[in-house]
Amino acid sequence: MGEREPGPAVVWLARHGESMGNVADARAQESGSGRLELDVRDPDVPLSDTGRAQAAALGSWLAELPEAERPTAVLSSPFNRALTTAQLATEKLGVRVRTDERLRERDFGAFDGMTGAGIREQFPDEAGRRDLLGKFYYRPPGGESWADVALRIRSLLATEGLRHDCERLLVVAHQAVIMVFRYVLEELTEQELLAVDKEEQVANASLTRYERNAVGDLELTAFNEVEHLIDEAVTEEPDVAQHP
Repeated sequence: MGEREPGPAVVWLARHGESMGNVADARAQESGSGRLELDVRDPDVPLSDTGRAQAAALGSWLAELPEAERPTAVLSSPFNRALTTAQLATEKLGVRVRTDERLRERDFGAFDGMTGAGIREQFPDEAGRRDLLGKFYYRPPGGESWADVALRIRSLLATEGLRHDCERLLVVAHQAVIMVFRYVLEELTEQELLAVDKEEQVANASLTRYERNAVGDLELTAFNEVEHLIDEAVTEEPDVAQHP
């Protein structure tokens, strides 16, 4: 038999807790507004009080795992909402949180801070182009497509797989990033990925888990689990500008 490919034994994917951007998006959707009421740039958007409670609940659940099952390494998006989630979730683990810009939120470019209704009103041609290309390959003006995010994730897995060989790695990131991890790790087709995305929204502070199997592949063992949030509100607001 050939040598095993280096890489983590377990990968946890956690979405950040509810952010003030998620709250602003929900309010904009309810009011029919075309733009969110936010006065900070996307990387600086903080968690809401609910989001902080969700992150703390995640941390309590992780700390209660048997020592041989807890994360031994943590990687986070550098964006405030993800990094704060990672820090709160690992306070009781004694594990250093490292950031990696390849885990950042998808760049929405000219659509940053806009709702789907606002995009269709102000950029009708772009909305039509998005309908033609589909969610996976469409790139907003000045922004990124899901396919662009996939390039980042492939790069991260190549380098961090070596760094975290045999470890149990917790990754804290964003909705689209977690979905693209599924695309890459499970070798999904565009259609398969979009079918999963249509069926289930990735909840705030949810956990998705992969475990290395007998043949050395990372195999999905749990997706979008929220049982650890039993005493907290479960929120599923999509990231801003997800649905033009």
